[in-house]
Amino acid sequence: MNNRDNKRDNGPRMNNRIFAKSVQVINFDGQNMGVMPTAEALELASNAGMDLVEINSSTDTPIVKIMDYGKYKYEQKKRASEAKKNQKNVGMRDVWVKPFIEENDLKIKMKKVFEFLDNGDKVKISVMTKGSKRVLAQGREAIPELFAHIMEIIGERGTLESKSKPDERTKSIVVAPVKAK
Repeated sequence: MNNRDNKRDNGPRMNNRIFAKSVQVINFDGQNMGVMPTAEALELASNAGMDLVEINSSTDTPIVKIMDYGKYKYEQKKRASEAKKNQKNVGMRDVWVKPFIEENDLKIKMKKVFEFLDNGDKVKISVMTKGSKRVLAQGREAIPELFAHIMEIIGERGTLESKSKPDERTKSIVVAPVKAK
């Protein structure tokens, strides 16, 4: 039992912060030792060199466990870190193209798209539409053909997940990587 345990405001109640008159005790092996006065449970924990930690306070008789709380917190943190490390975040990457992009420039952009797809990221391919009204009108007509050409280049490496709505100002498509079987 440490003095610092009495000052903790976060986490479960433990040691001298458990105010119930009697508690149901589970020992460090997970064996139910039954209901006993809190003072007796504290003495058992102290004799074992461990902490008395409240694991369920919603019942009339709180359930407490005798454990090494520092070791328990360390193992929890380690498990959370391991889970976070194994978790794969699917990101969304952006690639911008012009409506009248040259074939060589498109190949360079597609290399980047393939790199993102191979890393497991989704790719949002958007078309820059700016310029005079005449250029914008011609560009809007060319966009569906451009997207069809891009999807033709992508082929089996990605699947079309969504398209921008016709009334949206920026035209784009979202390509997802093909899942490995």
